[in-house]
Amino acid sequence: MQVDSNLIEKCKIIISDVGNFILEESKNFKIEDIEKKGFNDLVSYVDKEAEKQLVENLVELIPGAGFIAEEGTIDKEGGRFRWIIDPLDGTTNFTHGLPVHCVSVALMEDEEILAGFIYEPSKDEFFHAIKDQGAFLNDEPISVSRVPDLANSLIATGFPYYDFGKMDDYVEILKAFMRSSHGVRRMGSAAIDLAYVACGRFEGFFEYNLQPWDVAAGALIVCEAGGVVSDFSGGSDYVFGREIVAANPVHPEILETIRKYWQE
Repeated sequence: MQVDSNLIEKCKIIISDVGNFILEESKNFKIEDIEKKGFNDLVSYVDKEAEKQLVENLVELIPGAGFIAEEGTIDKEGGRFRWIIDPLDGTTNFTHGLPVHCVSVALMEDEEILAGFIYEPSKDEFFHAIKDQGAFLNDEPISVSRVPDLANSLIATGFPYYDFGKMDDYVEILKAFMRSSHGVRRMGSAAIDLAYVACGRFEGFFEYNLQPWDVAAGALIVCEAGGVVSDFSGGSDYVFGREIVAANPVHPEILETIRKYWQE
C-alpha cells in the first residue's frame, strides 16, 4: 500500500489532538489517579482515554485494520494492516510530573512498518517517517548524527523496572558505556529515545524487555533518518523480539559492547 499525503495529514491531526489532551490533563493530574497493571507497571485514566481517542479515529482511516495497543481498549486483530499504538509512552514520567512522554503510532502492513509517528506534546515536536520517503521533525528533514565513534557518542537506554533477571549483565554493559562514551542517559520513554537518535541528539539507544508499541514507530523513523536498527544479535527481530539497538554509524561498536556482556 502507498501511504499518501492525505493519510499522513489525517494521522498527524489525530495524534496531535491526543497529545494535546495529554498535555492538558497533566496540569491537574494527581498521584491518586495512578493505577497499577503490575509491579512498577503504571497506568491512568489518561492512558486509557488517549488510547480510546486514537482507536476511534484511526479505525476510520483504514477500514478493517487491526490494532496492537498497550492498554488493550480494543480487541481487533485485523488482517493485512495493523496500527501499533502507545497512547502515552513514558507513563511513569507523566504521573510524576516529568514532561518526557509522547504518543507513538505505527502502521504495519503484514510484517513491514509503513509509517511511524511520535508526538512529544511538552516540546511540541512531531516526528514522522514514511517508508522510503525519509524522516521528519515538524515537517523538516532529519538525519542521524555524524559522530563517527563511540568515544564521542551519547548513548540512551532504559533501565529494568520489573524484570530484573538480566540485571547483572545490564550493569556491566552500563559500566562499559560509561567508560567508553560521553555518557549514558535514561529518558524514560523508548519512543522518545528513538526519535532523538533519528534527529542526532543521541548517537545510539539500546534496551531490552520492550513491547512492539514501544519501538515500532521509532524504529522506522531511525531507519528513514539513515540509522541502523537491530536486535541484540544483530538481526531484524526488534519489533516483536523485545530488544533493540538503534544508532548512527557507531551501531557496530554499540552492538559489540552489548554482546560482550549480554548472556543469552
